Amino acid sequence: MDPGVLDRVVKGLKVSHPPELLVGVEGADDAGVYQLSEETALIQTLDFLTPVTDAPYDFGRIAAANALSDVYAMGGRPLTAMNIVCFPTESLPEFVLAETLAGGLETIHESGACLVGGHSVDDAEFKYGLSVTGIVHPKRLLTNGGAKVGDVLILTKPLGSGLLSTAIKGQVAGTEASDQLVRVCATLNKGAAEALAAFHPTACTDVTGFGFAGHSLEMARGAKKRFVFSVSSLPVMEGALAYAEMGLLPAGAYRNRDFCGESVELYASVSRSYGDLVFDPQTSGGLLVAMPSHEAKACLAVMEDLGVNAAMVGEVSGESACGKVEFI
Repeated sequence: MDPGVLDRVVKGLKVSHPPELLVGVEGADDAGVYQLSEETALIQTLDFLTPVTDAPYDFGRIAAANALSDVYAMGGRPLTAMNIVCFPTESLPEFVLAETLAGGLETIHESGACLVGGHSVDDAEFKYGLSVTGIVHPKRLLTNGGAKVGDVLILTKPLGSGLLSTAIKGQVAGTEASDQLVRVCATLNKGAAEALAAFHPTACTDVTGFGFAGHSLEMARGAKKRFVFSVSSLPVMEGALAYAEMGLLPAGAYRNRDFCGESVELYASVSRSYGDLVFDPQTSGGLLVAMPSHEAKACLAVMEDLGVNAAMVGEVSGESACGKVEFI
């Protein structure tokens, strides 16, 4: 959905906010959080997708990883999941649904959560995802609004999934691109979240449909800070920049650029391909984390030991009343 439309509609809702509600709809966070006791808060989220690959099993894995990511972004641990299915029974064979659900179940089990049910409807367009419940200690809760001046910014997955998906659908990219897309997008952010538990991150979000620039801006606005990124430090999926040069940009990238407007600045030194990359809508992207600079190198080392290919990509450089993101 157009992020601008969503932003306006949600702001128009008159939502109650009891004291136990630690995170609601007002902050553009990844999930809602409700405190149950001094030591436990409940995390609730849901997400579903249209297919990003022709392989149903892999689609299930990716969609499940995408939904589970919101819990990790809040500093939590997933407990239960419920399937969300929209399926065209008249046009797709039953095995497509069976394999999709099996792939999703594999990823649910990998996360340590368990499947407890779900809901399905007959629909003209196939969609699949999860509603996920997790828990977090209230003092370890992460939101997208806590970044502090002097923090460094870490990204835990490479960018470019929208560009690769568009190239694959256009039959410009082949098997290698498809394999890379599945490998990155089906990977849980579990390892990154486990690494963060040993340190003191100040803010976190996962990079998905609003693109790297859009989700960075949400963090900057939440903290009222200025974020500065060096595009040369951004991890990028192989081939993504070349596809951007070819103009294979998904429609969502244009909506993301419009949503960010003048709040995101691209310096003249930033190439067109990198400019397109930062607005590229991501599927099951990495965590974007703000943390004290003195902890960053040690945290990256722990992530590497856990198989997470993370990178230091920017810094929180100053105050900004409305939030500002710059790419240099």
